[in-house]
Amino acid sequence: MNRVKVSKLMAYILRHSPEEFGLKPDEEGFIPLDELVKALQTVYPGVTEESVREIVERDSKGRYEIRDDKIRARYGHSFKVDLDHEKDTESRVLYHGTPRKNLDRILREGLKPMKRQFVHLTTSKSEALETGRRHGKDVVLLIIDADCLRRRGLRVYKAGKNVRIVERVPPECILP
Repeated sequence: MNRVKVSKLMAYILRHSPEEFGLKPDEEGFIPLDELVKALQTVYPGVTEESVREIVERDSKGRYEIRDDKIRARYGHSFKVDLDHEKDTESRVLYHGTPRKNLDRILREGLKPMKRQFVHLTTSKSEALETGRRHGKDVVLLIIDADCLRRRGLRVYKAGKNVRIVERVPPECILP
């Protein structure tokens, strides 16, 4: 069993298309773990509950959460989910990697969630650049003033180990 491929399918199901696999998440995005395992087995027959728990435990970004034998993605949803994440009140600077071709628009309009529920930021420069490179090689690192976000009434949430989410990032909160 290829853990990376299983993890990618887990992310797809939990973040974007649970109904495609006959799953119905609750309002917080949780689905029963055993139901996710059965859905994964339709593509990867060797998947077990133990292997899913291991993927969750080993995930360096903290993408998933298991609570009371239910599982959800902690961030990245393209459908409405009521996340109950802890607010981040400590971070002063956050990062976002993006292809250079997007820079002019972002500096004009800010960062928007696009097809997601939130904008994803990180406390790690290297993770931001790595994420940006998924969309092309010529990437710029945006530096975000987290206090600026808070002063504008935008809440920053801890969504993963280094991942932070916010509703939007106004252009004035992007540092030069």
